[in-house]
Amino acid sequence: MDLEVRGNCPLCGGETYVTRYQCTQCLSSIEGEFRLNKFSKLTDEQLHMVELFLLHRGNMKEMEKALGISYPTVRNKLEDIVEALGHKVKKGEVDREDILRQLANKEITTDEAVELLRYH
Repeated sequence: MDLEVRGNCPLCGGETYVTRYQCTQCLSSIEGEFRLNKFSKLTDEQLHMVELFLLHRGNMKEMEKALGISYPTVRNKLEDIVEALGHKVKKGEVDREDILRQLANKEITTDEAVELLRYH
């Protein structure tokens, strides 16, 4: 059986926990109430975004290409993930220094930098 554990109940959306761990090699098991880590609450799409972020080492330009979406859309999806992990995100705020750094590193184009500065 190859099921993934999720942090929310597929029926009602409530929080879930694991009650039994079992080793696939020796078949020993431990029973109790085990909390899931915060990444288990992410959707499949969000987990895919995290994987791409790591694979492309945070290069937003590469993520844009891989996903076929604009820089602001990539950024918004990543902000949604940060919120899903329990952190507060100040939507609409723009870090001008970050945009200039990305522009200098050629992670975004001049047009994208202008759009980001104008968009927010």
